[in-house]
Amino acid sequence: MSDLPKVAETEELLKETSGSPPTRKTLIEKLDNWDDWASWDEFYRTYSGFVFHVARKTGLSDDEASDVVQETFIGVAKNLQKKKFDTSLGSFKSFLLNQARWRILDQFRRRKKQQSREANLYADETDERRTAPIDRCADPNGVALEKLWEKEWQDKVMDLALRRVRALVSPRQFQIFSCYVIKGWSPERVKKELGVNAAQVYLAKHRVGRILKREAAKLSETEQ
Repeated sequence: MSDLPKVAETEELLKETSGSPPTRKTLIEKLDNWDDWASWDEFYRTYSGFVFHVARKTGLSDDEASDVVQETFIGVAKNLQKKKFDTSLGSFKSFLLNQARWRILDQFRRRKKQQSREANLYADETDERRTAPIDRCADPNGVALEKLWEKEWQDKVMDLALRRVRALVSPRQFQIFSCYVIKGWSPERVKKELGVNAAQVYLAKHRVGRILKREAAKLSETEQ
């Protein structure tokens, strides 16, 4: 069996909470206080990496994705300041998606303009050489971006839930669960390499899995 991480069983444990974002209304509501630097820092650390990864997967470079992150959070801050997002009226996930989508499209537009200027300097090049990479990229304005966003969002739920679980169970039980469920090791390999018995393997799977499901539920926000 491959040593590459396999999260099928872990994802199965989260089916009941799939589609729900790891948003805490209390955190967003704290952002009304512009002097609360700790909440703003937590907010940025929680979501900036997520936005960056989505931007990169649409075809943007590291620098372009970094610009998307900065511009997205400036936009989020302005909208929250103007009370344009109400946690009682809609999903923060959709709100953040729209903020990021506009910035991703802006980056593609800027890239295309730059490539058009460069293409004019090499008018004698072949058509293939002058074809802009943007023309070969998926349209970030369509369904594909929403699917990518949902996938990355669920990965974020998984990551945050697993971090919480790690702090709530013994290192030994988490190690067994990680090897058996996340990495996809066979029970025989887990027993051999970790020096445990079958009962310990299945106990860790069910106990840690139950806590994982509970923590994922805590991270979820009801879609209105």
